[in-house]
Amino acid sequence: MSSGDSAGNGFGTVQWPTEIRLKKDDKRLEVDFDDGSRFSYPAEFLRVVSPSAEVQGHNPSQKQTVAGRRHVGIMRVEAVGNYAIRIVFDDLHDSGIFSWKYLYEIGRDQQQLWADYLAELQAKGLSRDPGRR
Repeated sequence: MSSGDSAGNGFGTVQWPTEIRLKKDDKRLEVDFDDGSRFSYPAEFLRVVSPSAEVQGHNPSQKQTVAGRRHVGIMRVEAVGNYAIRIVFDDLHDSGIFSWKYLYEIGRDQQQLWADYLAELQAKGLSRDPGRR
């Protein structure tokens, strides 16, 4: 797997998590990395950037825009080997494997990824709110 594959299997990981905190009430996951970086990920953000095939597709043209997840929460976080976590969301989505590398990259790029997501929703006439287009 190339080091450019951000949703990859964890090989090529440079930064490793030192602490992972699930803040269920805040609908947020916090991760500290060994280089001193600390990221706080809203559940909605993690859900819409899930590395699952259901969201990302099998190639860029198949990527889905996930709408209506403003209120999504995280039920639990499960270890996947020593290279990733599986996040189980309260909308029952649980097929994304978040490698340490992917979590670091989306944390680092969170502001731009979120802006791109909001622009994509607007361009497609979709809403963050459940039940609305």
